Amino acid sequence: MKSLWRDSDAAPYINDPLLARVYSSRLLGKAPNLVLHGGGNTSVKSSIINIFAEEEEILYVKGSGWDLATIEAPGFAPVRLDTLKRLASLDDLSDAQMVSEQRAAMIDPAAPTPSVEAILHALIFYKYVDHTHADAVVTLTNIKDGERVIRNLYGDRILVIPYVMPGFILAKKIHELTIDVNWENIDGMVLLHHGVFSFANDAKTSYENMIEIVTKAEDYIEKNRHKSVSSSNTLPTITAINALMLAEIRKLVSDMAGKAMLAALDNSASNLEFVNQKNVAEISCRGPLTPDHVIRTKRIPVILDDNVKQAIQNYGDEYKNYFSQFAQQHHQCLDTAPRWATWPHNGTISFGASISDTNIVADIVNHTINSIQNAEQLGGWQALPAKDIFDIEYWELEQAKLRKSKNTNSFQGQVALVTGAASGIGKACVEKLQALGAAVIALDISESITTMFNQGHLQKTDILGLVCDVTSDVEINNAIEQGIAAYGGLDFVVSNAGTFPHSSTIADMSSDLWNNSINTNLTSHQKLLSATIPYLELGINPSVLMVGSKNVPAPGPGASAYSVAKAGLTQLARVAALELANKKIRVNIIHPNAVFDTAIWTNEILEKRAAHYDLSVQEYKSNNLLKVEVSSADVADLVCTILGPSFSKTTGAQVAIDGGNERVI
Repeated sequence: MKSLWRDSDAAPYINDPLLARVYSSRLLGKAPNLVLHGGGNTSVKSSIINIFAEEEEILYVKGSGWDLATIEAPGFAPVRLDTLKRLASLDDLSDAQMVSEQRAAMIDPAAPTPSVEAILHALIFYKYVDHTHADAVVTLTNIKDGERVIRNLYGDRILVIPYVMPGFILAKKIHELTIDVNWENIDGMVLLHHGVFSFANDAKTSYENMIEIVTKAEDYIEKNRHKSVSSSNTLPTITAINALMLAEIRKLVSDMAGKAMLAALDNSASNLEFVNQKNVAEISCRGPLTPDHVIRTKRIPVILDDNVKQAIQNYGDEYKNYFSQFAQQHHQCLDTAPRWATWPHNGTISFGASISDTNIVADIVNHTINSIQNAEQLGGWQALPAKDIFDIEYWELEQAKLRKSKNTNSFQGQVALVTGAASGIGKACVEKLQALGAAVIALDISESITTMFNQGHLQKTDILGLVCDVTSDVEINNAIEQGIAAYGGLDFVVSNAGTFPHSSTIADMSSDLWNNSINTNLTSHQKLLSATIPYLELGINPSVLMVGSKNVPAPGPGASAYSVAKAGLTQLARVAALELANKKIRVNIIHPNAVFDTAIWTNEILEKRAAHYDLSVQEYKSNNLLKVEVSSADVADLVCTILGPSFSKTTGAQVAIDGGNERVI
């Protein structure tokens, strides 16, 4: 590893212990091979003058819910140091008591809950303490004879601590082991199967001690690993995904979890190499890199084969057996669904209720499989026994984290596809669906769709913007496949793309104007529906929403190309509702009118149309029975309502959103 410390950057903070702690903590958090997604913790010991004008020693320790990569001064919980040290002298302390006593010892009741390792940080002699789950160090502790390797590598400058449960039990163990230790002779501690501590009396030295400890482990791995006997003899190739099977996998996992789940595929070369190993089932099911990961990934992945349904069912049964084997009376079994999978010839899959969840799982998986491969080349991957993993998975403090992170968005874990998504109604639908928790595949012919929602890599965002000509079967299928790879399935289709051709009487109409309108406003919707039905059959509460027009019930002269296409679209949706009802796929239609915040309605056009009717622009925009303006956001609200549970028993319906139109009524 390379030290990221820069004296010039640190200069403004170096004389303030807490700000120096923030600076070096962020350096640790920037390195994913040290900590991942909220992992690790840091602290600094300082003093304050309390309300009685007395000097009081305080431990500022990372608070629950903060990430080292972005932590700020308020993210450190200020706890009375003397109280923490006295807690360590107790013979016994429950988890609930520990949390309560630590919070009671805080000098700021509004600060976050202190880390479960606060007592341990208090016991360490030094001012600054850094704790990470460094991949390289933990990898070495997860090999056969790992403790011997660690002791030989670091010598007497590093304390080696056998694995025990984090929290009070760990603090108590270290308290006992260090009673006679001369801390001045110690640069750090390695906790077997868990992580590594470094410490010093200044922030820079503590941080760089961590870098040195981890670098030694990295160098050892690089020097001593050899070709794995279990590696595939052929180079991995990235193959086209089996999109329908991925959708089936996602459906099975969602059903087992009891909620909608996303499924993100990673078919990178390294992941393909891992899943194609002959012994992938054996090595990947020995346990996680560190028990801290279990609340995200569960203990082991599901190993998929040609019969994915049976593989997932077997996983659920095995999880129930695992729970029964180790559970006590007060435990309640979590859902039995896996959180990641190995899928031969395809890659790894990460499951989660949100794109944030799948990203976190994917990151952990990538670090885990790299560590497994290294450990296999160093004598064999050997994780903690299942009982130890269970104790962390069902530890009340870890379960509390899961309860806090639960999201109640109505479309959480579901996937929507929206066409015509770069402007107007389509764009508003994308934004509303995302706000309600859905992952959205946003299609538009405009290249702006790839950047307008500030999305990054297709597996790192909850909006995937793709350029797609919806009149092309090839482009539709390619876009769907990319969306399935990112999110795993499809639940909602908002078929919105269309054009509004210029006015022309039937007698004067060109063939091109007619054909273009029919092709875009009708045929493209049939193509999209045909391509998405197989995925909707595997969806979670699947639903289709067709965007029609007021021109269906109330056409006007000069608009036959548009009106006929929209009428055909409405009829298509009605037939689809009849055909798809037995598959539990709902199909409904909305008929908007006078929605003026779209690309086709420029200020100039609005002024001309208003003047034609001898109205002001505002009067023209609200020229309906209710005298209200209908916006794209209003239409998006209705779309999401119809897609959602309020309309769960409605299909084939046509709903106007026009403020009330006399001709329609």
